[in-house]
Amino acid sequence: MNILTTSNIEKRFATHLALDDVSISVPEGSIYGLLGPNGAGKTTLIRIINQITGPDKGSVEFNGRPMKADDIYSIGYLPEERGLYKKMKVGEQALYLARLKGLSRHDALKRLKFWFEKMEIQGWWDKKIEELSKGMAQKIQFVVTVIHNPKLLIFDEPFSGFDPINANLIKNEILDLKKNGATVIFSTHNMGSVEEMCDHITLINKSKNILSGPIDKIRQSYGSNVFELLLKGDIEKVRENLGSNYELLSHKEESGIVNAQVKVHNYSEDNRLLKKIIPVAEILGFKQAVPSMNDIFIQVVQEYNKAHGLK
Repeated sequence: MNILTTSNIEKRFATHLALDDVSISVPEGSIYGLLGPNGAGKTTLIRIINQITGPDKGSVEFNGRPMKADDIYSIGYLPEERGLYKKMKVGEQALYLARLKGLSRHDALKRLKFWFEKMEIQGWWDKKIEELSKGMAQKIQFVVTVIHNPKLLIFDEPFSGFDPINANLIKNEILDLKKNGATVIFSTHNMGSVEEMCDHITLINKSKNILSGPIDKIRQSYGSNVFELLLKGDIEKVRENLGSNYELLSHKEESGIVNAQVKVHNYSEDNRLLKKIIPVAEILGFKQAVPSMNDIFIQVVQEYNKAHGLK
């Protein structure tokens, strides 16, 4: 079941078309990556989902029905632009924001105590926001984003401002939230995080959805004609036996084991590669080299822009 569906969303600001016929479907219980270059339209789509602005065309469904105003209480949103009041004390502001999410004062204090202890920030309660570093303020915003146990969490560049240790802490918290039943949408430029965390992705470029689907299937569909092999034998004999349709791109030998990369120039003949090697070497491992999400991101955006005469 999809917890969120946007259908044929269009949004224009004066002469700028920010979103052009964008549709996404976010499966319940998934981590969904919303990717794209700066200015592609990701933040505009997030603001429409959060009812900060409305679409000019198209529709948004939440839990299988048209989204209603009070669905906002089932969503937690951490924007890229942070919005804490610098002169307020941390505890006072966290309590205020938790109450805005519909919690009673008693429940808000109870949950804030739990999260402040979990994030090891108990000593910040009486500090003013302006006394905190960017990363410390980020922790406070993360807490008030998740405090009301929303069904859908939306994080826009959630790791921005964090050192590696705290970025890993937030990553693990997001994974725990998913484990406990939440659905997560996050927008990021960190492709390593996408590969590590996301189940599905949508890539928006120049206001259009140009790629969507489960991340594993996308990576497999962009599989290259390069194969990685572990071999035991004379690599020069392997090179000689490959013939003109195959190219030994690289190899490293350690303790008699050769790690080699071979490119197949005629992709339809990739299944013959093993037959070329077996007579001269023992094959210990064989797999297709699967491109990273970063490589796919660059390739798809460049191909789209070239096909449409865009820069």
